[in-house]
Amino acid sequence: MKLKKLAALLLALTMIFVLAACGRPAADSSEVPSAAPTEPAQETAEPSDAPAETPSEEPSAAPTEDVHVERPVPRLAVLSGPTGIGAAKLLSVPEENAQGYEYTIEADNSALVAGLSNGTMDIATMASNAAVNLYNKTDGGVKIIALGTLGVLHILESGGNTAINSIADLAGKTIWSAGQGANPEYILRHLLEKSGVADQVTVQFADASEIQARLLSGEIECAMLPVPAATAAIAKSEGSVRDAVDVTEAWNEAEEAGQLVMTAVVVRTEFLETYPDVVNDFLKDYEASINYVVNNVEDAAQMVADLGITPSAGIAKAAIPQCHLTFIAGADMQSAVSDYFRVLWKLDPASIGGFIPDDGIYYVG
Repeated sequence: MKLKKLAALLLALTMIFVLAACGRPAADSSEVPSAAPTEPAQETAEPSDAPAETPSEEPSAAPTEDVHVERPVPRLAVLSGPTGIGAAKLLSVPEENAQGYEYTIEADNSALVAGLSNGTMDIATMASNAAVNLYNKTDGGVKIIALGTLGVLHILESGGNTAINSIADLAGKTIWSAGQGANPEYILRHLLEKSGVADQVTVQFADASEIQARLLSGEIECAMLPVPAATAAIAKSEGSVRDAVDVTEAWNEAEEAGQLVMTAVVVRTEFLETYPDVVNDFLKDYEASINYVVNNVEDAAQMVADLGITPSAGIAKAAIPQCHLTFIAGADMQSAVSDYFRVLWKLDPASIGGFIPDDGIYYVG
């Protein structure tokens, strides 16, 4: 009997212990796992509380900065002579214009062709046939944006003589000329043919300084020179050398259409397409410069001399009225110069690069 009571007591104690152990887990086991998920939940909630930093707003600011194009300083080159004379105001007082210019004054078209071809020049005033030649050879790498002078050539007679008053009067004579392989040669050849004396005239080519010296010494009877070289020869001769024929007037008498245009203003096509506003501002400045020179001869003459284009202001003053300075731009360019290009092509296709240019050569704005 005592053993049964002892067994019952042990069984009761065992059950009490088991029940006590099963009742403890609620507080301790639930606290540890519940803390882990709460921290990530707070981290993922933070971006939604900061709309100003959303990725959709940041990229929108970048394209605005990328499309900004800084306005460049145009690199301008002018050919010494009438083209430089027309640009005298622009070169002398750039602060009065829409923009300043980095400029050079070159003595030969080859320097301008090289500068436009290699990208070291942006805009240049050059011989019109050289402009077409460059356009054809670069497959449209340049465009003509304006015409700057008409004819600038004059036939001079030395020794105080007055026998030469027209192209036909050159028959039986030897005429010296500058500009072999350029506008002067083709113009003279064309006028001799139109006058019917091409086979009766001998043409001798030399540089302008040599021709001046020969005229002044009386060694040669007649010569064709551009201004201001022609003007300087007359001024230095003290009356022994005279202006016998204005070649521009002779051309106008011989031709029914078009004009004699010797200077073209050319721009690199890439520069024009990138900075059209800069080119348009230049055109305004160049036109204003030409108008100033034509209408303020005495003041402009000093500018020309200061730039070194002529030996003195006196020579510049005499040369300016003989330069036939002009400004032709836009749609008027083609009608003004296209007939002249056809004449050059008939004389020598190589003079303009092999063929007459298409309308793409002209920038009409």
